[in-house]
Order: sequence, then structure tokens, then C-alpha cells
Amino acid sequence: MSDERIGRRLWALFLPYRVGMVAILLAVLLSSGLGIITPFLTQAAFDRALFPTAGGPVNVPLLGWLVGGMIAVPVVSALIGVWQTYQTTLLGNRVMADLRGRLFEHLQRMDLSFFTATRTGAIQSRLSNDVGGVQSVLTETATSILGNVVTVVAALVAMVLLSWKLTLVAVIMIPVFVVLQIRVGRVRRRLAGHTQESLSDMTAITEESLSVSGVLLSKVFNRQEFEVRRYRAENAKQVDLQVRQAMTGQTFFAVVQTFMGVTPALVYLVAGLLIAAGSGVSAGTVVAFTTLQGRLLFPTVNLLRVSLDVQTSLALFRRIFEYLDLRPRIVDRPDARELDPRTVRGELSLRGVWFAYPPAERDGPDPAADGSPARPWALRDVSFDVHPGQLAAIVGPSGSGKTTLSYLIPRLYDVDRGVVLLDGNDVRELTQASVTSAIGMVTQDTYLLHATVEDNLRYAKPDATREELEAAARAANIHDRIMSFSEGYATVVGERGYRLSGGEKQRLAIARVLLKDPPVLILDEATSALDTASERLVQQALENATRQRTTIAIAHRLSTVLGADVILAVENGEIVERGTHTELLAQGGLYARLYTEQFAGGQVEARCANGVVFRDGHTLVTSARPTP
Repeated sequence: MSDERIGRRLWALFLPYRVGMVAILLAVLLSSGLGIITPFLTQAAFDRALFPTAGGPVNVPLLGWLVGGMIAVPVVSALIGVWQTYQTTLLGNRVMADLRGRLFEHLQRMDLSFFTATRTGAIQSRLSNDVGGVQSVLTETATSILGNVVTVVAALVAMVLLSWKLTLVAVIMIPVFVVLQIRVGRVRRRLAGHTQESLSDMTAITEESLSVSGVLLSKVFNRQEFEVRRYRAENAKQVDLQVRQAMTGQTFFAVVQTFMGVTPALVYLVAGLLIAAGSGVSAGTVVAFTTLQGRLLFPTVNLLRVSLDVQTSLALFRRIFEYLDLRPRIVDRPDARELDPRTVRGELSLRGVWFAYPPAERDGPDPAADGSPARPWALRDVSFDVHPGQLAAIVGPSGSGKTTLSYLIPRLYDVDRGVVLLDGNDVRELTQASVTSAIGMVTQDTYLLHATVEDNLRYAKPDATREELEAAARAANIHDRIMSFSEGYATVVGERGYRLSGGEKQRLAIARVLLKDPPVLILDEATSALDTASERLVQQALENATRQRTTIAIAHRLSTVLGADVILAVENGEIVERGTHTELLAQGGLYARLYTEQFAGGQVEARCANGVVFRDGHTLVTSARPTP
């Protein structure tokens, strides 16, 4: 992305606040203009009041007016400066908030594949480190550049009016400094990019190793020292980059400041030669000129520093705009239709579905000549129907494509070939919001917010009444457990719900889905990691959740799907068998093999006799251990 394009996009960020920008511009012009008046008042004080050319006495009245002006100018300028600083800070932070908000909103719209291919810490770094790194540019730099430019231009004009010969002495090296500054800025920009990449890596390490899951992982494998060494190594790299970035250009600025510091002496020398030659340069002119030269020194150095900061920030803006320019793979079509979840019957159909996961890189490899992606197929020619109110179970070995099927139905991914239909509508022709509103999911890896039980439930339905919350919790067999906590529904569940057991988290997730009340429900191995007692409670909750809903249940434990209306056996991305439990056992294929591996023959029948839960007259799940 070119610097010119970055500049245009930055300008677009400020356009909504053009009125405030105009007010700040006027304040900067007025403040800078007032600053140029003082040297001319000083010249008049010397040449007309203190040392009149005719050799007369001091003109006290005139001197009083001039001194009053020299006092009034900085006072007024300071008051304007305070107001300008407030307005500049307010405007800059509003632009910062807009930029952060736009970036966060854009990331929320990105497809699931983006997040599976990108570290969470790297995303957080863009939002915090990169956006935070450009804060000074947005809040201070624009007005700093404007104010310094006005001051420099006004000072140069005034210096030329006083003496063009002395002006040449004062500014002869400035063009050289500008060229050197551009070269230094290029180095600083490159270092800034490397610094932000290192910060991104540090943030990712922190997020991975200091999350609850990361801490547990490092502790159970005794890898704390490894994590410390990894962080320290990246930290040392960050220190090196920060020092190199800070020191880049310091020699250059030392040369600039040295030249600016010795220039007044050269001005005195040249002025003395001019006075000796009878050029008509007065003492007041020399004093006023050196005063202006002082006003030229600091703005010039500041401009050079600020321009370096701008070039450094361009690297950060480029990283921010790279994320803003990412295009999600899953978007609504211009003519997408809204689907009212209240009228959804729950008819699901997949017709000739082929799917391959997108590459980790956003551009990725090109598809093959026949239109197939240059990646392995996760699903191959999958077709099935689930009628309203039915329970369809998907079983198969790990990696066979079960979870992938569950991602295609709510359009977390788009199929490469074929079609996914909801009530006869291609989900790609519907708005994403209306599709996801009609579908609820309970996953094996339950995610809970670090918030109260009530807040986690209300995530599904923010306007739910307390009665609705409790009804959903009772249906999920979690209400009594919640009320046993000292703070009840106000109990904070902790990071990712770690203060709750696995069964409690699953039941809370089921209650959340029940509160949403979707016509279609997807269960992704919701009980695979639970003990028998927790599984029984969760299965009872699932029985409530699946009643009168179209349900897709991805199951590892076959005991949870014995009474399904249809069981789909998946292997290597293909449906190899379909039918009821009894039909598939009789076929002696994949399902029968999985059944034999899990239950070793007649244990399931004995278990069913020992305790069962029914769903629409079918055995759904056992509720007791198998008997010998």
C-alpha cells in the first residue's frame, strides 16, 4: 500500500470532524501568528523607544505600549493554546475510537477460517499495540505539523523582511537536513514494522501461556521454565528493536541542533561585518532577528522529529489497514433474503456437497483446472435430509468430517460444490443473521464468558425475563445447582467457566440454547468428555432441548443416539451408511464396527434394560451403567 493511499485513508478518518478541524486550524494560525509579533515589538522597543535614532531621550510612553503588547501576546497565545490542546486531544481520541471500533467491527465480520488460521494474540496486538502506537499521530501530530509549519513560514517571512542576507546564513543547511531526514525515516519505518511484529509475537505468547488453559498446560507438563525462556527471548528482541528504533536518527538530530545552536554566533559575525560595511543593519534588527531565529530553531527540529514519527507510524497504519482490507469469505449477497426464525419448520437438506477447508493464507493456492480446490476434500458428495422434528445422528471415526458437516449448516463455511438447504432455501441466498438466528449449537468445547451465570444466559437473549432464565435453567437441569451457589445467578463463572465442572458448563450451555429457542439444534459431541452421572444429567437436558426441534447430533458415544430417527455413518468425508440403529447393526458395516468397539456385544441391551430415556417413543440414551 502506497504512502499516498495511506494518507488518503487517514484524511477520510478526519472528515466527519471537519468543523472541529477548521476551528483548530484557525486557533493554530492565530497562535502562531501572534508569536511572530513579539520580535517586531522588540525591534521597535530598541530602535524607537530605548535608542531613538536622533539620540533623544527614551520614549517612555511608547515603551510602555510596546512592553504591554509583549506581555499581552504570550498571555493570549497561551489561552488559545490551552483551548487548542483540548480540542485537538478530543478530536484525535474520537478518531482513535472510530478506528478501533471499525477494526473490531470488521474482525467480528470475518469468517471462521480467518480465526482458525490466526493467533488470537496477533489479533489483539493489532487492536492494542498497533492502534495504540498511532495515537500520538492522530491526537498531536497533525496540529503539531500545522503549528510548526505556520511558525516556520511566518518566521522566515519576518526574517527576510528584517534582512535577507542574515536569513541566508540561518537557513543554508535546512535543505540538506530535509534530505537526510527522509533517509533516516525510511530506516525508522522498517524498524517500526519489525518492532510491531515482535510485539504481536509477545502478545500471542502472553495470551497462549497465561490463559487458564495455557497455565494448566504448562503446569501439567512442567514447562513453565520453557515458557519463561520463550517470553524472555522475545522480550530481549523487543528491547533491541526499541533501542535501535529510538537511536536511529539521534546523530542526525545532534548535528541539526549543533548547527542551530551555533547559527546565532554566525549571525552576529555576519551582522557585524554588514554594520562595519555600512549596510544599515541596526542593533534592534539584530536582536529581533536572533529572537526570530530562536523561534525558527525549535519548530524546525520539531518538524524533522514529527516527520520521522509520521514515517514510523506509516508502518503501523499499513498493518491496521491490512486487516481492514481483509475480505471475509462468507458475505451476504446483495439480494439476500431474511428468514423469519418464527416460521422456520426445520427442514434440512444437503445436496451433493463437496467441501475443502480454505488455506491458512488469505490469498491461498489457486483451484485446480477442474474447479476443485488445491486442498484435500473434507467432504465428498454428501447428501441427506432431516425432516422437521427429527433427530439425525452423525457418527464416525475421528477426522471423518462430522464436525465439518455441522459448520456448513449454519454457514460458518460455504460449500465448494452442492447446496445446503434450510426449508428449501439455499442458505447462501439468505442473510447470515437470519440463518444463525434459526439455528442453535452446543459444542463439546463449551465457551463461557468471564461473567455471571445470568450474563452468560442472557448472551442468547438479552431481553429475557427472570422467569425465562429460570425456566431454561430448569429444563437444562442446572437451576438447582445454580441456586446452591452463594450468589445464585449472580455467581461469576470464571475464565472460560473454569469455576464450574464439565457437566455444569455443558448444562449451562444447553440452558443458553434453550433460552434462544431455535427451531434447529446442532449438538457436537456434547457429552463425550463427561462422567456417567454428569452425562445422565446432560442427556436429560438434551432430551428437553431436542423435543419438537430438528436436531443434528454428532456423537462419539453411540449410547446417546440409539433412538435417533436416522443415523448417518461418515468415513473419509463420505456418508457410507444410513438408517436406524437396528438397521445399521444388521448391515454389519462401519456403524456395527463402532458399536462393537464401544460396547462389546450385548452390554447395550442389558444397559437399556437397566434404565432408559425416551424421545418420541424411541430409546434415546441409557441413564445407568451397564450391568454385567
